Amino acid sequence: MALLELPTKNKQKKDVAPEDALTGTSGTRFSRHLILCLVGLVMLYPLLWLISSSFKPSNDIFRQLGLWPENWDFSNYEQGWTALDQPFHVYLINSLIVVVFSIVGNIFSCALAAYAFARMEFTGRKLFFALMLGTLMLPGHVLLVPQYIIFSQLGWLDTYLPLIVPNFMATNAFFIFLMVQFMKALPKELDDAAQIDGCGPFRTFLRVIMPLCIPAMATTAIFTFISTWNEFFGPLLYIQNQDLYTVPLALRAFMDSEGQSMWGPMFAMSVVSIAPIIGFFIAGQKYLINGIATTGLK
Repeated sequence: MALLELPTKNKQKKDVAPEDALTGTSGTRFSRHLILCLVGLVMLYPLLWLISSSFKPSNDIFRQLGLWPENWDFSNYEQGWTALDQPFHVYLINSLIVVVFSIVGNIFSCALAAYAFARMEFTGRKLFFALMLGTLMLPGHVLLVPQYIIFSQLGWLDTYLPLIVPNFMATNAFFIFLMVQFMKALPKELDDAAQIDGCGPFRTFLRVIMPLCIPAMATTAIFTFISTWNEFFGPLLYIQNQDLYTVPLALRAFMDSEGQSMWGPMFAMSVVSIAPIIGFFIAGQKYLINGIATTGLK
């Protein structure tokens, strides 16, 4: 009888929908989304506090902990724009110059190096690729003194060249690895077809491979933009002329040697400096997701 009753009990079990089997019940999904929203609010709170503080008088910033200002002060933006030796748009342009050249250099040089590792056969390729990846474990500060000596002997101090030229030499192993993984997923038949049409390696790279690597290049551009725009130590080390300051150095100039700060104007200009990063990320997030999702498929 027990054997006869087992099928009956199994028939009485309710069928589970495939989406419920993967993601759980509606209550579980709601709990997950609620937790994610709370974590997102915690992560956004510093940004919201910064925006709120940019509209508060300097004396009220650390007295009022709420996000909604009791006394709105829009003059922080006007004062911050003209508080330094140059209007703040000069520092924005300086940062933009460094960022644009850094993006162009990283994209072209890292893509060229990645093409060699991913699509060409040469002696010691695996060894050189392993050495290249090994540089990821090398602390950047180890290279500061040798680099500073070299740039000093070249007469590049107090210019943007130490911040720009290294990007044209494929010095970023992470971006090379990212593009290598992307290029390995492209069919080898593309190279064969280009060779039949009379293309050499460099022309194949320019005409065939690069147009197909737009997602990976966009990912490189976004990460380069964010890291270069926010870089503080490099400009601090190589730039002394205040007219050449980038945005991070300009924001640092709001604080004097005694630790006193123009908090309201500084926070207002901090909000202004964040806007290009957010805008660039929003404009390129589709390519960023594509580049990361399709990297390492092969």
